[in-house]
Amino acid sequence: MVELKLEKDRLTKYEKARIIGARSMQISMGAPILIKLTPKKLEELKYDPLEIAKLEFEAGVIPLSVKRAEDK
Repeated sequence: MVELKLEKDRLTKYEKARIIGARSMQISMGAPILIKLTPKKLEELKYDPLEIAKLEFEAGVIPLSVKRAEDK
């Protein structure tokens, strides 16, 4: 059996996708944007919630965390 060691400070690609997807849905439902974006930048992003969520993730301001099950 292959044992996978995950560092506490790193996210898997699945965790990253889940966080960005959840935040994107929040933005699309009317949640406030957590980073400063100029009207020009919003126009460039075409007001796409997914792209805004990606920028928030890169800035490290998304208030979501991942809780992993502990190995027994």
